Amino acid sequence: MTLASDVPLDRQQHIVLDDVSWELYEHLLEEVGDGHVRLTYSDGRLEIMSPLPVHEMWSRRIYSLIQVVCMERLIEMVPLGSTTFRDEDKEQGLEPDECYYIEHAAHGHQIQGAFNPAVDPPPDLAIEIDITRRSIPKQPIYAALGVPELWRYDGKRLHVLLLVDGDYKPAPASKAFPFLPIGEFETFINRFNDHTVTAVLLSFREWVRTLR
Repeated sequence: MTLASDVPLDRQQHIVLDDVSWELYEHLLEEVGDGHVRLTYSDGRLEIMSPLPVHEMWSRRIYSLIQVVCMERLIEMVPLGSTTFRDEDKEQGLEPDECYYIEHAAHGHQIQGAFNPAVDPPPDLAIEIDITRRSIPKQPIYAALGVPELWRYDGKRLHVLLLVDGDYKPAPASKAFPFLPIGEFETFINRFNDHTVTAVLLSFREWVRTLR
């Protein structure tokens, strides 16, 4: 298992720049496109990071579990992965590790171009894999963008956070999936350490079918 303390910054292809204009941030977003680079911007600070394979691996694993939940419970969900969400007026922008429109799935289906905070709601759920250190905290950016629910996974524990009066508070249950016992869900995430993806997904599917 690889935790934040195990991954030196120099292995993360990690750069932080200060006094970066919003115009330069947007220009870099255009240049990077859909490349394997994440840009995080907050009040003039820009962090550029290329995620490690282990980071992407955990992101995909959690996505696969959520996909099973939605299929088994017939929940409409629009996954937008690492789509860029930014707000020029608030000078905040980032790419989640994973994100989903659930309550606003109908609107999520309609988003074709860049996210526009004037007309588009933020994703209903965002996921951050916290196994590598970051210089710019992403949680305040999510709060500024108004993302109502944030899951943070540190390689061992899953933390569910709900936005309350502008700040994230730990919560025992998910707003997006209120029927889902978070402790058991975390157990299935950690099973990926010792079992194949297929084995975990099959047993998880059977468990989801028992939920009421």
